[in-house]
Amino acid sequence: MSPDQEPTPAADRSRPPASAGRPTRAHARRNRENLVAAARAAFTAADDTVPLEGIARDAGVGIGTLYRHFPTREALVEAVYAAELDDVTDSAPALLEELPPEQALRAWMERYAAFVATKRAMLNTLHSGWASGRLATPATRERITAAIGALLAEGVRAGSLRADVAADDVTAMLLGVFLSTAADDEPERTGRLLDLVVDALRPPASS
Repeated sequence: MSPDQEPTPAADRSRPPASAGRPTRAHARRNRENLVAAARAAFTAADDTVPLEGIARDAGVGIGTLYRHFPTREALVEAVYAAELDDVTDSAPALLEELPPEQALRAWMERYAAFVATKRAMLNTLHSGWASGRLATPATRERITAAIGALLAEGVRAGSLRADVAADDVTAMLLGVFLSTAADDEPERTGRLLDLVVDALRPPASS
């Protein structure tokens, strides 16, 4: 029986034994999602030394439940990183459905900036896990560049973004922005630099 569950009352002993005292798959999935969400918030706000007990508490579960889903800190960090990477890459098509391509690209850059901030908070754990082989090395740059390529392609079709720009060059520009502002506590400066990147991607005005 899970330490987070109450014993089955005597009046309920007529239920099938297979279901007694066992969390449902949906309940376990919710617990895992809540743990990842709490860890994302904690790692973004602090650093990767945040106590796991605090993450469990914020997720509304016991520490035993956290360790059942994530036996090590590395496993939790890996799950948070994967969820963040999925979110940032998957957001590109959704933004293109809502906004003109150049606006979708600018909004996506903000989402990418948030991803980089979360990654920075977990960097030591990620690097040690990747170096030791305990964590799989994700194809982060390739996936980010693919998302940028999709945004650029829509902008080219709409005539609002340049056709002579490689997606990987845009990735390099964005990494330069984030690297140069890593020590700053000035989100406004990051925003100004991202605006300049978007301006550089617009077609030159006709003479």
